[in-house]
Amino acid sequence: METINKIELKDEAIYPDAEVLKSVLGKAYSAYVELLHLYEVNEMEPIWRYYHDGKAWLCKVQKKKKTIVWMSAWKGYMQAAIYMPEKFLDQVYALDISDTFKDKFRQARCMGKSRACIFEMRGSEVLADFEKVMQLKILLK
Repeated sequence: METINKIELKDEAIYPDAEVLKSVLGKAYSAYVELLHLYEVNEMEPIWRYYHDGKAWLCKVQKKKKTIVWMSAWKGYMQAAIYMPEKFLDQVYALDISDTFKDKFRQARCMGKSRACIFEMRGSEVLADFEKVMQLKILLK
């Protein structure tokens, strides 16, 4: 029987501070710390907020006022999603990133006129591909 992972951080009263995130992410907490460093280097601001529509805490990562990444905590990993407008998907596929990610993005569902490029941050091995997609999103107008 397959276990389906569910989003964590459902309690509005419990802010996702370092201790809470360590308990949810486990070994993947170090990948989350690397993400925070990547955001800092790129002058981006992560903002945790409880969203009533999804009934969970999400982290919106912005550069100036532009949202670049949405993060959510799952048992054992952090999910980082970059919503890429469909008109720029060819630029994503042209990036020097893993074919596995490209195929995953092609199969992702559309959200309005964007498609979710989703990364499961369990360790640092996906950071290089994530950063390339993130940098592209930053450059887009």
